[in-house]
Amino acid sequence: MKAVSVEEAIAMIPSGASVMVGGFMGVGTPERLLDELVRQKKTGLSLICNDAAIPGKGVGKLFDTAQVSRLTATHIGLNPTAQQQMLANTIAVDLIPQGTFVERIRAGGCGLGGVLTPTGVGTLVAEGKREIEIDGRSFLLETALRAQFALVHAFLADYLGNLAYALTSRNFNPVMAMAADTVIVTAENIVPVGVIAPDHVITPAPLVDYLITNG
Repeated sequence: MKAVSVEEAIAMIPSGASVMVGGFMGVGTPERLLDELVRQKKTGLSLICNDAAIPGKGVGKLFDTAQVSRLTATHIGLNPTAQQQMLANTIAVDLIPQGTFVERIRAGGCGLGGVLTPTGVGTLVAEGKREIEIDGRSFLLETALRAQFALVHAFLADYLGNLAYALTSRNFNPVMAMAADTVIVTAENIVPVGVIAPDHVITPAPLVDYLITNG
């Protein structure tokens, strides 16, 4: 793990990159990293996140500035800007059932090829996907999701990069930290090693590549 400034971290992300962003409607989202993505004008991003948030908050900022070319998410219902961009075909949107979404990311982090799920069998979700029957029951093969970068927000990080989360702000952050080539983290508090009890560590340090320094 290396401590870097937010400017240095975002400079590593090229336009057109695939980026996972933790959070649920802005809760548990690394706002400083998103602000810097906007400032550095990284465009053509393939964004993987639970939702499109709302204008001016969380990943919603990236739609405000038209920096997203593809969105993989579970819903966009509260962001009219993202909806307008989808209807105008300026962004491609892949909507995924939420349980399937998180399991595909988990599979990507665990080195699996995908998961089998009954969700979506016999619906539009199944179009173009392989259907597998097990013990007389049909399942869809949903492939693993990975990204070049994951932007993660934690409540606590120690000097090695071990992370702990606060309540529901944990959401998708831990699984995304496992499913990206490069993991960049912001934290509410950065503390000495040992402050986070070993059994309270949710994301262990070896998964974290860069930690944004405070200030």
